[in-house]
Amino acid sequence: MIQKAKVVLRSLGEGWTGGPKILKKSFFMHYVYLIRSISSPEFSYIGNTVNLFQRLDTHNSGGSIHTRQHRPWELILFMGFKDKLKATAFEKYLKSGSGSAFAKKRFW
Repeated sequence: MIQKAKVVLRSLGEGWTGGPKILKKSFFMHYVYLIRSISSPEFSYIGNTVNLFQRLDTHNSGGSIHTRQHRPWELILFMGFKDKLKATAFEKYLKSGSGSAFAKKRFW
């Protein structure tokens, strides 16, 4: 799954710190992302952001109290939404009981 994420990012344009060039020029997106701890693979995290690459750097540098203890993190999946409300609703769904079961079956 990690290889797929890297392939998608490469196809959009390199730039782990600034984000894919095409996405920056084309439109503004809200991302829902799933990350997993490399040091403790049983720990995962689901969140949303407008700057995916900066947020991943924040998780890996210890800038988030929720993910600080299990650094480093790897990106498993991200999905882009034009509408912030839809992104927030999808994140909330993935954190619910049925959404968690769906994510566990399909993404982890």
